[in-house]
Amino acid sequence: MIIHADLDSFFASVEQRDDPRLRGRPVIVGGGVVLAASYEAKAFGVHSAMGGRAALAACPGAIVVPPRFEAYVEASRRVFEIFRDTTPLVEGVSIDEAFLDVGGLRRLVGPPEQIATTLRQRVREEVGLPISVGIARTKYLAKVASAVSKPDGLLVVPVHGEEHFLHPLPVERLWGVGAVTAAKLHAEGIYTVGQLAARQEAELTLAVGKASGRHLHALANLRDPRPVVVGRRRGSIGSQSAFGRQHRSFEDLEALLAALVDRVARRLRSGERIGRTFTLRLRFDDYTRATRSATIPRSTGATATWLEVGRRVLREARPLIEERGCTLLGITISGLADARSEQLELPLWDRGAGATNRELDTALDAVHDRFGKAAVTRAVLVGRHTGHEMPTLPDPGPPDGQRA
Repeated sequence: MIIHADLDSFFASVEQRDDPRLRGRPVIVGGGVVLAASYEAKAFGVHSAMGGRAALAACPGAIVVPPRFEAYVEASRRVFEIFRDTTPLVEGVSIDEAFLDVGGLRRLVGPPEQIATTLRQRVREEVGLPISVGIARTKYLAKVASAVSKPDGLLVVPVHGEEHFLHPLPVERLWGVGAVTAAKLHAEGIYTVGQLAARQEAELTLAVGKASGRHLHALANLRDPRPVVVGRRRGSIGSQSAFGRQHRSFEDLEALLAALVDRVARRLRSGERIGRTFTLRLRFDDYTRATRSATIPRSTGATATWLEVGRRVLREARPLIEERGCTLLGITISGLADARSEQLELPLWDRGAGATNRELDTALDAVHDRFGKAAVTRAVLVGRHTGHEMPTLPDPGPPDGQRA
């Protein structure tokens, strides 16, 4: 059996833990854009990525606090220690959630529900945070169960009751069903998971595409063979900044892009990773989204290369941005590989300065490590707010057999 453990309103819960005056009151973490909201604030319709003004209009009595990322990282570290003390089979999903395989612990420790109860008690007593847990035969069902159990709950999906649990739920509960896919399914008369499970896979592929149709049909029919994987390295690294409906000029967006590239390239190098594909993510004033991508011939972790690629992709998207407005800008670098297993290439557009660029990246990384990320910054970013750099789980190193 698999446990999905998910800390409740993580950032806001840490703030309420550390400041007794905030307990039981609506709390918003972040000012211009909501980074997290307590359940008391969520009851008024406040949610993450919401503009600060809209959040306060929905919940005038909310208390707004600045984020304290060091506190969140430390809390996450302590919670993951409890996860790994529970079972060695832990797959981190994000800084505040993980899958745990406890199927082999029944004889040694007890049934999964007992293990989950102990885990929740330890997180509450040792870290001071609420955590919701779902238990099921598959990762997908465990994740849905933890979401249904929120806040601060525990839900077991017995093998004989999987269809009874899953099929009445709305299709939006399926992994991969966002607003666009949901609208397509609704147009076909599909509103619940059970209705989707009853359709033929061929019908679904016509409605939502071959890959998505196959994926959704499998999940709806309880097929999810994915195991809990320990030490899986990321296939992509990204960062984004949401800025609500405040107007941003194209020059502002170019500056923000530079800040995001700096963040992601630094994370690539710190994990000794290189990548090939750059993806730009945009959200517009009407809440629709778009992506634009570019793939380069040789993998790299160089900031200069990715900044050049990013600027080109952003400029290609400029007409769309100016027509529809932009409320979120994000980037992802994917197609990642271990930098030590492939020969690093010089930047494609400036091969003569390749060594200089690498030396500059190395020097800046050393300065940031010693004095902080604000010690040296780009001139174009001086005086600009480029959003918060959200904490993430450390990227595991390569297997021992692949180490240099």
